[in-house]
Amino acid sequence: MSITVYVPCDSSAVSLGANRVANAITQEAEKRGVEINVVRNGSRGMYWLEPMVEVATDNGRIAYGAVKTGDVASLFDANFLNGGTHALNLGLTEEIPYLKKQQRLTFARVGITDPVSVEDYVAHDGYRGLKNALSYSQAEIVKHVSDSGLRGRGGAAFPTGIKWNTVLNTPSEQKYIICNADEGDSGTFSDRMIMEGDPLVLIEGMTIAGLAVGATQGYIYLRIEYPHALEILNAAIANATAANYLGENIQGSGKTFHLEVRQGAGAYVCGEETALMESLEGKRGLVRFKPPLPAISGLFGKPTVVNNVISLASVPVILDKGGEFYRDFGMGRSRGTLPLQLAGNLKHAGLVELAFGATLREVLYDFGGGSATGKPIRAVQVGGPLGSYLPESQFDTPLDYEAFAAIWAVLGHGGIVAFDETVDMAQMAKYSMEFCVEESCGKCTPCRIGSTRGYEVMDEIVNKRDLDKNIPLLRSLCDTMLNGSLCAMGGMTPYPVLSALNHFPEDFGIKAA
Repeated sequence: MSITVYVPCDSSAVSLGANRVANAITQEAEKRGVEINVVRNGSRGMYWLEPMVEVATDNGRIAYGAVKTGDVASLFDANFLNGGTHALNLGLTEEIPYLKKQQRLTFARVGITDPVSVEDYVAHDGYRGLKNALSYSQAEIVKHVSDSGLRGRGGAAFPTGIKWNTVLNTPSEQKYIICNADEGDSGTFSDRMIMEGDPLVLIEGMTIAGLAVGATQGYIYLRIEYPHALEILNAAIANATAANYLGENIQGSGKTFHLEVRQGAGAYVCGEETALMESLEGKRGLVRFKPPLPAISGLFGKPTVVNNVISLASVPVILDKGGEFYRDFGMGRSRGTLPLQLAGNLKHAGLVELAFGATLREVLYDFGGGSATGKPIRAVQVGGPLGSYLPESQFDTPLDYEAFAAIWAVLGHGGIVAFDETVDMAQMAKYSMEFCVEESCGKCTPCRIGSTRGYEVMDEIVNKRDLDKNIPLLRSLCDTMLNGSLCAMGGMTPYPVLSALNHFPEDFGIKAA
């Protein structure tokens, strides 16, 4: 009987040599006459241990990491196929503290299953949510999503049930489901990990959304920088269609839902839902005025649900276990779990899924292990390049949408980027303006011109010129962008700029009072 060995196909693991390690294990097994079955799974999200190789044993999966090709022969010598002792042995995967302390709902299968195998997906509780949805009325499906308290995980945190209900109750002969997979925020990779590690949970979530609102066509708008995700998504869609979980007459229900992947062209602003729809329609990615809302007049003027990858991937567990089950996780109005992405100057960068309510400090130190350099963490940017910079005095803030709003910050897509004491926050503020210059769609003046003037003013400030004039000018400019921009691109660029200025004034040449 062959032994199953798991080597991640996740692009981050691949960049660290996972493909070479998988080939080396296969060749070494052939050389030794050992029969093995190599499965390319998703990553468990512990990137400092990648490539992490797992072996299925009678006691559970045993992990070894980080494995290099030069370690493979010694692993076989140590009888790793039966869980043998080796310097890289990490013990039972599920007992690794980083993983054990998490609450994985959306990521329950990532790293466990073969990403494109429908059979493996179903064997691990996949498609149970869709099965339930097929027996419910449209209003009942929407009610479960509403009862769960699920809010948009892309950053806006808008209640998903309200959006779905609007599309459901807007009459139209054609409706659409769009998955926003244009994951462009710095320090974010949870969407990519789902698409590469468990694409079928996204496909199932989109299918349920289609049933809920009466949409027969779905699109995954994927950023062009994710070639591995494109390949895996297309394979998973083909397999789901072949197994009758997509297409016409799904599982004999008489219901139809078709799904395809469309690629963006590298514009950050196309992560904004209306610019995304312009792009999908073959136009330049410019932000639309609202109203009308996409839920009423969206893609091609039809009612459209636009949800982020993690929002849609959270739907299957809600329909499987019920809205109340999901709602029992979290705090306040932030219900369920949020996949947090730890990046930057951290010892243990990776993916952590937790119920809302844990503090930033717990995440940075209990999971992230503190800074990689061993120096104090001075600042953390949460929520991507438009998120505020938080000082150490705010690290005890609970991870909750309202708690972050109360300190003029955003939780966003859950990306956390840490900086140690060597960071120059004035330079970071300058970069924020530069980013807006580069990525503005140019439709509105406050963003297009404001960011250019902002970069020029920040250049003056960084060089300590005319601070008495330029600091007030910067604040005035940020006020205009904040209140006058058409979308969050210009409207939120002041968040990182002003938070850096307010919390770290010494880096701007401002002496303490």
